[in-house]
Amino acid sequence: MERTFPKSIPSIAPETSDPSLDRLLFPARHFSHPDEVVGDRTLDIQEKRAILASWASDACAVESMPALRKPPGAATPVTFDAVMDALRRLDGSRAEVGCDLKERRVRDRPQRLDV
Repeated sequence: MERTFPKSIPSIAPETSDPSLDRLLFPARHFSHPDEVVGDRTLDIQEKRAILASWASDACAVESMPALRKPPGAATPVTFDAVMDALRRLDGSRAEVGCDLKERRVRDRPQRLDV
């Protein structure tokens, strides 16, 4: 008995009707390099970190080439170093924002009158 399969197999990861959600669930459809994720102004830092962390995971590693990552749906692989560099830039920008907030708090704090 021979099994036959349909010629067109539906995608395991169908596109959603919400483009924002689709970009988070299937980022390789929208971003070809980690730098594009970091530069995207519509994503917040947590969303960018989640996308980059998923790319850095071993689940995206290219077989027999552990230094490369190819997320599902990506046209070309990217290096693990490129993903980690993007994460470091995110952390750096986050630290700068944190410093600015601390400086503003100190500057905006009312001066003590009893000194």
